[in-house]
Amino acid sequence: MKYIETLRESDNIMDIYLIKHKQSAVTKNGKPYENVILQDKTGTIDSKIWDVSSAGIEDFDVLDYCMVGGQVTSFNGQLQVNIKRIRKAKEGEYIPGDYLPMTTGNIDEMYSELLKIMSGINSPYLKKLCEAFFKDDNDFITAFKKSSAAKSVHHGFVGGLLEHTLSVVKLCDFYCTRYRMLNRDLLLTAAMLHDIGKVKELSAFPQNDYTDDGQLLGHIVMGYEMVGEKVKNIDGFPHQLEAEVKHCILAHHGEYEFGSPKKPALMEALALNMADNLDAKMETLTELFNSTTDKGWLGFNRLIDSNIRKTGESGDAPAGLF
Repeated sequence: MKYIETLRESDNIMDIYLIKHKQSAVTKNGKPYENVILQDKTGTIDSKIWDVSSAGIEDFDVLDYCMVGGQVTSFNGQLQVNIKRIRKAKEGEYIPGDYLPMTTGNIDEMYSELLKIMSGINSPYLKKLCEAFFKDDNDFITAFKKSSAAKSVHHGFVGGLLEHTLSVVKLCDFYCTRYRMLNRDLLLTAAMLHDIGKVKELSAFPQNDYTDDGQLLGHIVMGYEMVGEKVKNIDGFPHQLEAEVKHCILAHHGEYEFGSPKKPALMEALALNMADNLDAKMETLTELFNSTTDKGWLGFNRLIDSNIRKTGESGDAPAGLF
């Protein structure tokens, strides 16, 4: 099998992939075609069926496992599959686990590292709050380990939520060594909890799509509510401390236009916003650069809000500078 991460321009494929997305469209000339996203455990790739009436194009739907034949092309610096043949795969022709995108890290090791950092929280109330999720709630732990951090933008794979959370926690821990006024216990707690609502916002793989509650409420509001439910069961939890944790969650996207109900009003909330934003953008670029062999400009990226290009190799000057 040719995994998606190994595909290169001009490759011919005839392999089974999961249909992540399918949408009918029409060209400027009025000709119908299909937008399709193929998925395996190494990632996704945009695909097109330009001749939908071809005898080689059989009926299929989203989340079907399909035998796909076609050629890999390039469009605007991104690889794309021109699908010539497609049919539903038969049972026994595929192993479902081969089609779930996975973190490259070890899930158990990353979770153990998260628990080790949690054990260093000194505040008894904040430690109990974190333990209520990450040690005592088995349903939450199972969902958290398997969840992605996003549908598609960054960390959109099994274990992605854990990987992103651990990265944000470690960044925040570093900030505390540089900016002594930061309340380390509060910041690390908020970092651990900032995206817990995503276990409810996104459905499990292979769908990994927004749930009804995810569409209506979003992970920020749901995370806020989840913290409130746990706090109710911790005797004597200080009201101000609860409000500070909740504020960090509500403000972690930084701006109203990015979905935050509040802007950061605490030093810890601002630090969390910066760490979350940094890790999301670095992972976005990492995934983008890994998906292409193009060494030129890759076009405008919405999350980065800029036209982007990978750094030239050592000793190489970008074309046109000299």
